[in-house]
Amino acid sequence: MASRTYSGKEVAVHNSRESCWIIVHGKVYDVTDFLDGGSRIILKYAGKDATAEYDPIHPPDAITTNLKPEKHLGSVDLATVEKVDVKITDEERARQERIAARPPLSEILNLHDFEAIAKYTMPEKAWAYYSSAADDEITNRENHAAFHRIWFRPRILRDVTKVDWSAKILGQKSSMPLYISATALGKLGHPDGELNLTRAAAKHGIIQMIPTLASCSFDEIMNAAEPGQVQFFQLYVNKDREITKRIVQHAENRGIKGLFITVDAPQLGRREKDMRQKFEAEDPSEVSKADQGGVDRSQGAARAISSFIDPGLNWSDIAWFKSITKMPLILKGVQCWEDALEAYDIGLAGVVLSNHGGRQLDFARSGLEVLVEVTAKLKEKRGLSFPNEKFQLFIDGGVRRATDVMKAVALGATAVGIGRPFLYAYSAYGPDGINQALQILHDEFEMNMRLLGARNIKEVVPEMVDSSNIHLHMVSRLQGARLREIKNKL
Repeated sequence: MASRTYSGKEVAVHNSRESCWIIVHGKVYDVTDFLDGGSRIILKYAGKDATAEYDPIHPPDAITTNLKPEKHLGSVDLATVEKVDVKITDEERARQERIAARPPLSEILNLHDFEAIAKYTMPEKAWAYYSSAADDEITNRENHAAFHRIWFRPRILRDVTKVDWSAKILGQKSSMPLYISATALGKLGHPDGELNLTRAAAKHGIIQMIPTLASCSFDEIMNAAEPGQVQFFQLYVNKDREITKRIVQHAENRGIKGLFITVDAPQLGRREKDMRQKFEAEDPSEVSKADQGGVDRSQGAARAISSFIDPGLNWSDIAWFKSITKMPLILKGVQCWEDALEAYDIGLAGVVLSNHGGRQLDFARSGLEVLVEVTAKLKEKRGLSFPNEKFQLFIDGGVRRATDVMKAVALGATAVGIGRPFLYAYSAYGPDGINQALQILHDEFEMNMRLLGARNIKEVVPEMVDSSNIHLHMVSRLQGARLREIKNKL
């Protein structure tokens, strides 16, 4: 179809499942073919300007990349477009009041504080997506609780006038033995989204892992990096391998130093906090139509952005990845020693021992507990000691303190990924928040390295921790449904 300029009225008539057009950034797109289980939000904006809803959960090039050229219909005269009525609800007014009542950033003393402030100042939908986890959220809580079962055995009378907590990750320098883990939909928390992380990583000398499902485009993030800034890329493998190949090779051409292939998400876990947001946001008339048609509305924002992920990914695909890139390959989401051993045996650069932040299989063990198992078994089976430059172990999930990172390093991890806390930091306080979060970690490292008696990160060794209780578990506090507020609609 030849490109042309439409009037708002012409677009507005295409507002049904049979013919659904939307406007994004002044362009008109036919998205009828995209109407499926996640169609509610599309239909809400059918025939209207969807830019405000589109931006937080899609990179700028998502439509142009994924929609066939013939579905790019042309431009629209924005002066003729019906404005979407944005009502300031009582809940939003209350949220703005809470934002105004935030404590000054100088009073935020640790990463827990950012989470507490974010919970009460973020939009409820955004908080639900960031904080949600699988089923009863047992694993989500266990990820942090596991660190409480590791105790220190400090050394004394060492000259700790100068301490150095810098590290090398896949051969790349980092000011701390941690990296910014990949997390989706950064713009839900702040208009600059993942760019907040890119800039902060450069300022503090750490590495950002760019997510497949970022709100900003990959190139936008790469272009925001400082010259020479090191970045990794997290990959969800597309069912269409040509798309995956294009993404991987483009990442390598742009200078990405490590490819982290997510292997723990053949299907998304039930993130019920996120799901409740979707149910509560539904238009009642659309709900009844969807229910009659058997449409699956069960996954909230998570399902809406991830239907392309290939559940057929398997070990035989690794050879193909090796054939298309020279980047170090790391499996992200390994949860037992058998799979870590397999990854080592086929020549991968490392694994991330992770349960996806507790968002996939509930009652999966923490990465920290799996780390203890993996180091013991790979020493027994292959004579390996850790940290190991040739096969690097990483963990993520539940990290809130520099001491958490130090426990993981003592147990054999090369570095640790931190995700949600950095989202909470910039969601609550913007760019200043993420900078403060990283400075807090630096300060904690300096103090705790001295108190532990370690002058550099290589001196943080297994003898400095007691992990004998790591396999003990205690479960409490289940999630439950909540009553919706009943409003008089008369």
